[in-house]
Amino acid sequence: MTAESRDETIRYTADVVLLAAGHVLLIQRRWDPHAGSWALPGGHVDAGEASLQAAVRELKEETGITVTADELRQVGAFDAPGRDPRGRYVTVAYTATLPELTAPTPLDDAADARWWPINALPDLAFDHADILTTTTR
Repeated sequence: MTAESRDETIRYTADVVLLAAGHVLLIQRRWDPHAGSWALPGGHVDAGEASLQAAVRELKEETGITVTADELRQVGAFDAPGRDPRGRYVTVAYTATLPELTAPTPLDDAADARWWPINALPDLAFDHADILTTTTR
């Protein structure tokens, strides 16, 4: 290691791009950073948990909607420095498509949860617009 290198704390998260009928499910963040902004459902991967299980758990905890791990497909890992103002975060994003819109219930970290038309999205927190673009191309 050189004198210029340093250890960096990296936090691990999972996000979900849930699609149905030309819409994507978004939550309105209850807390900072980006309180009041719209974002994909997701959050921290707990100790001893895989990101896939965290994606299933966070979706249910924030929106009341349940999908199984088998229904989720990995989109990719997103790790650009600066993607989160709290420090270095790496997220693994997953996607699933429901056969129809299912009414969400905002829970946990979500002040609101609703379906947005893919072609009429609000500004999204973090790099969630990039995640959504990668998912829908």
